[in-house]
Amino acid sequence: MMPTTEELLGNEAEDLLNHECSTISKEQLYVPSPDFVDKVYKSTDRSPVVLRNLQSMFDHGRLSGTGYLSILPVDQGIEHSAGASFAPNPIYFDPENIIQLAIESDCNAVASTVGVLGSVARDYAHKIPFIAKLNHNELLTYPNTHDQIMFGSVEQAYNMGAAAVGATIYFGSEESDRQIQEVAQAFQYAHELGMATILWAYLRNPAFKTDGDDYHLASDLTGQAIHLSASLQADIVKQKLPKTNGGYTAVNFGKTHDKVYSELTTDHPIDLTRYQVVNSYMGRAGLINSGGGSAERDLNEAVKTAVINKRAGGMGLIMGRKAFQRPMKEGVEIIQAVQEVYADESITLA
Repeated sequence: MMPTTEELLGNEAEDLLNHECSTISKEQLYVPSPDFVDKVYKSTDRSPVVLRNLQSMFDHGRLSGTGYLSILPVDQGIEHSAGASFAPNPIYFDPENIIQLAIESDCNAVASTVGVLGSVARDYAHKIPFIAKLNHNELLTYPNTHDQIMFGSVEQAYNMGAAAVGATIYFGSEESDRQIQEVAQAFQYAHELGMATILWAYLRNPAFKTDGDDYHLASDLTGQAIHLSASLQADIVKQKLPKTNGGYTAVNFGKTHDKVYSELTTDHPIDLTRYQVVNSYMGRAGLINSGGGSAERDLNEAVKTAVINKRAGGMGLIMGRKAFQRPMKEGVEIIQAVQEVYADESITLA
């Protein structure tokens, strides 16, 4: 029998499940709900076709009708290398097994490269919503250059029947200006063709590491990356869970305000994530946090991340390596344990 959420959280259960946020109140947020497309997205300039494709994702899988999303992302074969990603479980060299994992796990959608999705599109695009990832960081080039370059086109995503396109921007990187312009144009075109848009809003700059501390996961800096993503008309923003705060003050650049740290955040993980949601136009652009890399306590960590995201006001979890780098049955169990958090009506906003 699968352990309960409380059992998986262990000695953190009381703190995470009963924390009350005293920064930005939940009443100020646009929170996931069964009618989120009608209540929030319909007010935008998105076309009826975009709204239909968004609704198709919200209406698919185990979390159908909740307003929350459980997405399987498997695009690591490019950046992390296929060998590093799939050697622990070689069946996933075959794209069909990636789709099968998403279907068996009852996910809302599957996100992958145009190559992976395109190779099986005629068999599966009508069975589960596709999210076609357009750009990637390619690390076969030596020496490595950390940049997001286009691997696919909006037209390819449209022709394979994708419900949405995805893209990554390395905010803070030397190449970020070009990435912002490319993604802005791609997202505009995707909306014109009727597809939703999802932005992987990551930070990348050596200067964000200072005095032995790493601020790539700081709430204030990741929050600004999320705000920029919403400004690019991302319908959904993917961001890593914040682990710290005070990035602006530590690296001593950019602009911030004392109240960000004294009133809008605390050091509690739910409050740090709440600030991410606040930057997503108060939740109008849904925040999905990533599940992170594979590790020994994958199940526990995935459930913990889901609880933090949900109670902060987020829209769900997008989790790949924790699931596909193990036997399919175990991967399905991890994903469904996360889904249980979002399906559990007793786990509410902080």
